[in-house]
Amino acid sequence: MARHLMLRLASPLIAFGGETIDNQGVIRDFPALSMLTGLIANALGWDRGQDRLHNRLQQRLRMGTALAPGFGGVHDYQTAELFEDDVGWTTHGEPEGRKKSPSYALNAAGRRALTLQRYRDYHADMTAWVAFHLEPADEAPTLEQIAAALDRPARPLFIGRKPCLPTGRLVAGWQDAEHVLGALQAWTQQLPPHGAGWRAQWPDGEGSLPQDRRSDLCDERNWTSGLHGGWRPVREGLLPTRGAA
Repeated sequence: MARHLMLRLASPLIAFGGETIDNQGVIRDFPALSMLTGLIANALGWDRGQDRLHNRLQQRLRMGTALAPGFGGVHDYQTAELFEDDVGWTTHGEPEGRKKSPSYALNAAGRRALTLQRYRDYHADMTAWVAFHLEPADEAPTLEQIAAALDRPARPLFIGRKPCLPTGRLVAGWQDAEHVLGALQAWTQQLPPHGAGWRAQWPDGEGSLPQDRRSDLCDERNWTSGLHGGWRPVREGLLPTRGAA
């Protein structure tokens, strides 16, 4: 029996980001292992230069997600006129400048500017329940330390992208179960009936369902190089809603 920390990820807009190509920011249906790693690390106040801590935390995480049905999607077209001397906000609370580039051209006002265009997809009105435990459980940071950090984070937290601010407390509670799937099953059975059921994804070897399907997922990050890579086996299936036969 393992103790699982349960999170509620809810916001008007959520971005479970996928592979970004050029200026196309696509999304996945489920949060990536790297996203949860980054969310926890941000709450703990870690710097991205602490790559060993990030890599080790990602190795220890065993996470699964159940999605409430009925959410939609938004395709957003974004533009911004950026000037050479513009600075941006960062989660460290320090302004971030921009490098000089020949791409900047004189605009109508005679200032050197660059018009940035990009496309971003978002989930709309989504609620996702995440269950996770750590292996080994007694190594720092522990689940208790992570829960405390998520309640009192060192920096502002967001769900995938900076505009995606949580609508409430992330920590939903605790669930004892033999595996991640068991934690999701037990948790969703306590919730009000919700449509045909809950779409779920969990690590292979952490439980199984009739007619679930196995696939290989690339959602890890090499926090030393900053690149995504590595495959892990996962399963997807439908958790019956409370009271369903």
